[in-house]
Amino acid sequence: MRQIFFDTETTGLYAEGGDRLVEIGCVEMVNRQLTGNNLHIYINPERSSHEEALKVHGLTDEFLSTKPKFAEIADQFIEYVSGAELVIHNAPFDLGFVNAEMKRLGRPPIHDVVAGVRDTLLMARDLYPGKANSLDALCRRLEVDNSNRTFHGALLDAELLAQVYINMTRGQDSLVIDESSASGGGGHAAGETQLESVDFSRFALPVLVASEAELQAHEKVLAELDKASGGKRIWQAH
Repeated sequence: MRQIFFDTETTGLYAEGGDRLVEIGCVEMVNRQLTGNNLHIYINPERSSHEEALKVHGLTDEFLSTKPKFAEIADQFIEYVSGAELVIHNAPFDLGFVNAEMKRLGRPPIHDVVAGVRDTLLMARDLYPGKANSLDALCRRLEVDNSNRTFHGALLDAELLAQVYINMTRGQDSLVIDESSASGGGGHAAGETQLESVDFSRFALPVLVASEAELQAHEKVLAELDKASGGKRIWQAH
């Protein structure tokens, strides 16, 4: 299963109001392994960012003026995400901007290009109801280091989202993760995590025998507990 962790930065909050994309970040994962085959593009939005948006991403008009317009990178972007599952935190926001750009070019919506969309915000709300589920909050909860996140950047946020997703779905090396359900297979709704039934009798578990010194230390602790309790150690009662 090929998954693309996807994030954008924009000139503002409202695609329908004319705000545009300024940055796209994509991180590829195949069969729960990050490949390093990522895509990162700055985009000339042909308009200025709102002041509040600029405070978030820090991408100035001067910097973006030399970058390609979306029309110039559309084919590259579409080819990259084609056939993959997009994994996005708060998917309607990012997809709204992408589809607005596609519509300007007379292209079909991105849903017609990708295999599906998974919204990690919905996943997090199911897993942690009533708690803060922003990307920053999930990084703290799931012990993902986001200390380098001074500004919001599409590629950095996509990389953080990939680590958050791996931790939310029980880690890359889990014995019990069901890979197909983690990627949305098997007919389960987006955001659900299904666990594979595992026969633990398959695993040969080592038996560690206590050494003589460890047994003596154990007996010493029990004797001290017996003394402290006035000889009332009920676990040795016959």
